[in-house]
Amino acid sequence: MKLIVGLGNPGKEYNNTRHNIGFMILDNYARVRNFNFDKEKFDGKYAEVLFNNEKIMFLKPQKYMNLSGEVISAFAKYYKIDNKDILIISDDLDMECGKIRLREHGSSGGHNGLKNIENHLGTQEYKRLKIGVGNNKNVDTKKYVLSKFTKEEAKKIDSSIELSQKIIDDFLTNDFLSLMNIYN
Repeated sequence: MKLIVGLGNPGKEYNNTRHNIGFMILDNYARVRNFNFDKEKFDGKYAEVLFNNEKIMFLKPQKYMNLSGEVISAFAKYYKIDNKDILIISDDLDMECGKIRLREHGSSGGHNGLKNIENHLGTQEYKRLKIGVGNNKNVDTKKYVLSKFTKEEAKKIDSSIELSQKIIDDFLTNDFLSLMNIYN
């Protein structure tokens, strides 16, 4: 079983903001693959999909970003999902808007959602799909990550969302080192 998690903040006021890129990617993936986040458990909206006779869980935590580790940990424990089978999709302020990077493990890089995940999983050993959302040093970081994309940025993000669909498909069938070699 694999767990694919898109990070974001619940609530309409956060739709299409930089911090919600994980939700945006999973919503697009669900739309294209024709499934819905129609189940709720442990403060998360989720979907179960059967792929090549393996159950795949898609999860959108419904606690705020900096508490998302609580939800992910509860799912991983309940469903006995190994950390090596978890993929976290998140925003990254340190990469230019639209850039994609896959990481097999590593520090949170100051991302409060990832810090909380590390605290609750008890490790930095989980896979990540990071999407660059750029950074504007002239704007408070909290305000910036909760802001919407400009028209120019939205085009780059749309391309990243489209590419992320292929990355998720490949995550389900290939080893992660191969994915990093292909997409990084």
